[in-house]
Order: sequence, then C-alpha cells, then structure tokens
Amino acid sequence: MSAKRANGEGSIYRRKDGRWAASLSLGNGRRATLYAKTRQEAAARLTAALHNQQLGIPPPDRSQTVGQYLTNWIEGSIRPSVRARTHESYALNVRRLVPHLGHYRLGALTPVAIENTYGALLQSGLSRRSVEQAHAVLHRALNQAVKWGLLGRNPADAVNVPRPERREMRTLDEKQVQRLFEATAGHRLRGLWVLLVTTGLRLGEALGLCWDDIDQTAGRLVVRRSLQRQREAGLVFVEPKSAKSRRTVHLAESTVAVLREQRRQQLGERLSAGPAWQDQGLVFCREDGRPLEPSSVTEHLHRALKAADLPQVRVHDLRHTAATLLLARGVHPKVVQELLGHSTISLTLDIYSHVTPALHAEVAAHMDALFGAR
Repeated sequence: MSAKRANGEGSIYRRKDGRWAASLSLGNGRRATLYAKTRQEAAARLTAALHNQQLGIPPPDRSQTVGQYLTNWIEGSIRPSVRARTHESYALNVRRLVPHLGHYRLGALTPVAIENTYGALLQSGLSRRSVEQAHAVLHRALNQAVKWGLLGRNPADAVNVPRPERREMRTLDEKQVQRLFEATAGHRLRGLWVLLVTTGLRLGEALGLCWDDIDQTAGRLVVRRSLQRQREAGLVFVEPKSAKSRRTVHLAESTVAVLREQRRQQLGERLSAGPAWQDQGLVFCREDGRPLEPSSVTEHLHRALKAADLPQVRVHDLRHTAATLLLARGVHPKVVQELLGHSTISLTLDIYSHVTPALHAEVAAHMDALFGAR
C-alpha cells in the first residue's frame, strides 16, 4: 500500500516480497528507489534523500554497475577508515572480483553470479583461503549497499562460500628451539630469533623496536610501533595493530643477555659503516642502520633452519612456537593472550586449540590428587 505524499515528496510502498521501498523523483522523468526492511526505515531514508537533494547531493544510484560501486566504496568508504595495509588487501580482492562481476548492475546482482565467480577464481588457481577473503570483502561492501538503501538485501548472504581446510600449525619444540639458538650463535640476527621465540612478538613489531623501547635493567620492553611494507609508501613505521598490541612485555634474563650481545655487535657494525651509518635507533637493522626488509628476514631464517637441520617454518611460526610452548607448560591462556597482544582470549584459544588435548590430559592427572593418588 502506497503512502500519499505531496508532489516532490516521494512515496513509500510495500513490495510483494515484504520489503519497503521509498521512491523519489530525480527530474527529467527519472526516479530513484531506496529499500528498507521496515516502513519507518524507508521513511527515514526518503527524508534523508530529500534533504540531500535540496542541498544538491544526488541520491545513491542503484543503476550503477558492481564495478563502479566497488571502486567508489573502496576509495570513498574504506580508504579513509582503515590502515594502509588493510586497504591494500581490500583493493586486491576488489581487483579479483571486478573482472567477473563488474559488468552487472548492482541491483541485478544474484547469488548465482557470485557463486559462479568464486568457482572461476578457484579454477584460475586462487586458493580457497583467498576466495574466502574475497567473499568477506564483497559481503562487507554489499552490506554497506543495503545500509545506504541501494539494495534491499545482500545477495552474498545466500552464497555457499568455499571454506579452506584448516592448515596444521607448524612450530618448533623446546629441543628444536635450543638447536636453533645454538646453531645461530654469532649470527647478526640470532637476537631476533631469540626475541621472537621468547616473547611472541610479531615480526613487524620486532623490526620496529628501538633501543629506547627496551629497559634492560628492569627486563622489559614496550611495543609502540610496527614496521611494514606498503604498496605505495614502501617501508614505513605504523601504529600497533590494535589497542591490545600496544603493550609491555617482560623479558627472560637470557633474552636480556642476548640483547646486550646484539647491542655490542651492532656498535661494531656502526664503527665499520662510518659515515654511511643511518642511525634510526633500531634494535634489528641492516649493516648500515636502515630498517630490515621483512622478506629478507624470512630468507635468513630458512638458511638458519637448514644449517641446523630443522624443519622449515615461517618467521610468524616462531610467534606460534612461543605461545604453544607456554600453553603446554601450563601458563594461563589469559597471560598468553596479553603477551601476544590478541584482542580477545577467545582468539587465543581458537588459534591454539591444538594444545587443548594435552591440557585436558593434565587435568585428569590433577584430579587424581583428590583421591590421594601419586
């Protein structure tokens, strides 16, 4: 049933599918339609559109293509509100989606078209994990279109998304960690391996660490920034990943001793570099003081692992190693969460669920104490 309104004020009506729509004139015989779940929401969107029209702001164009919408969304809505690396990730997924979906009218996009796109991406060689990430970006973009009244519902809601198999986490055990430390004695990045394994820092956090961030006497460091490579800006220092990531980390005495050795070794490199040294106060840097390239750190670790006859793991797996070893030793998950800088304890428990069975076995052993068992 249509609501009667004066000329130029638009109209509100309920569709056969139960949704509400608000229609207004754009002039020259053209009309715009905004969609909502309730009549009240439709009225609010119509009022806002009419107000914008008086200010010379055109209403959203539902006839635009998916490609046009995604491009406008990624630059106008996402870029100003997220970190540069997050924007790069979103933009990458938009570039993957547009060749398949870009020509559709936004209002005509269907779940079938989206599922066919995911199938095509898989056939092109993209991993299931990457397709899942593309879906997450598209779903968020279409949710925004619903909020703006461009769509009545999100067609991505009805899509079957390829779910990647959970990859088994690869970590080093205590003996392997000891072998890594022994095999890299004297190596200029040994302090980095020690720090990553004993603190669980992210690589970017460790590479952004300055000597001023470390209190060797008190045995602690403060995470204040992170080093990352951005598509347009190159290597830059950025704020920590989240509020929880900005944290104080207590250091083992052995780790402090290794950092002292790192300092002495760096002073020697500084003397050798002479005027070429670019002092940025970094704990881990190139031979001339400039920031380390994260990809080169991966290469150094792989060579060190090969020389020590150890399994090939990623640099990020050293962070996983730290958490796994602590949980296996009975350290409370809340402490591990705060050490790693995770936003919630549920995230920590989900990531390290592989440690849970061993902890359950320990619980049974502890319960034997109630019966005086030894």
